[in-house]
Amino acid sequence: MSAPRYVSGHGLLAGRTAVITAAAGAGIGGATARRFLEEGARIVIGDAHARRLKETEQAFADEFGADRVAALPCDVTDETQVRDLFALAERAHDGLDIVVNNAGLGGTAELTEMTDEQWTKVLDVTLNGTFRCTRAALRSLRAAGRGGIVVNNASVVGWRAQSGQAHYAAAKAGVMALTRCAAIEAAEYGVRVNAVAPSLAMHPHLVKVTSAELLDELTAKEAFGRYAEPWEVANVIVFLASDYSSYLTGEVVSVSSQRA
Repeated sequence: MSAPRYVSGHGLLAGRTAVITAAAGAGIGGATARRFLEEGARIVIGDAHARRLKETEQAFADEFGADRVAALPCDVTDETQVRDLFALAERAHDGLDIVVNNAGLGGTAELTEMTDEQWTKVLDVTLNGTFRCTRAALRSLRAAGRGGIVVNNASVVGWRAQSGQAHYAAAKAGVMALTRCAAIEAAEYGVRVNAVAPSLAMHPHLVKVTSAELLDELTAKEAFGRYAEPWEVANVIVFLASDYSSYLTGEVVSVSSQRA
C-alpha cells in the first residue's frame, strides 16, 4: 500500500509557540516542525547537530518567515543547553505553549555483548533527555499559568520485545512511565502530557543504524506492508498538541499498523 496524500494545514496551532527537540533533518522531529508551521505555530527548534540545524532553520525561515522560526543547538544530555533552549523560547516568542520531546538515540546490540557505555548513552539521550526537557517545560508552563501541552516520542518497543534493543526498549518504556507520572502532576495547572509510540517510521538516520535485513523484517510485520512516513507520525503529534485532544493526558498513542 502506498503512502496517503499529504494533509494540508488547517490552522490547528495558530498563534502558539512550540519547542521541538532533535528537529533538524528528515526524521520525525523535522517533519513535526514543518507540520507545526503549516498549522500556524511559531517554533523554536533544537538539535545536537549544529550545521544541520542551521540549514533547517534557514530553509523554514525562507518558506514560512524568519519571525516564526528560532533555533539553538541543544544536546539534551546537557542541562545548561536544555535551559538555554527554553530561555530562547521565552525571548524569541514571549513564552511557549507546546513542547515536543523528540530526541532519542538507538542502536543494536545483544544484551550479553552490550557495554555499560552503550547502555548509558542510549538511556541518557532517550530517557534522561526527555526528563530534562519535560522538567524544563513544566517549570516554564506552570510559571506562565496558561496551561500547555507536552508530547513525548516513545516507541512500540516500549511494549514489544525486540532482539538487540534492550537499551532502547528500556528507555522508551521509561518515557511512557515518565509521561503518565508527569501528566498526573501537571494536570493541576492545566498542562497535558501525552506520548506517541511509532512502530516504524523511515528516515535517513534509521537506515544508517539498522540493517537492510531487519528493516525488511520489520516492514513485513506492518499490516499496510510499508513503513510510516515521518509526517504521518507528525500528524498524530499535531493532534495531541491541538484542542482536538483536550481530554487526553497521560496517554501513549500507538502510531502503528503493526500486527499484534
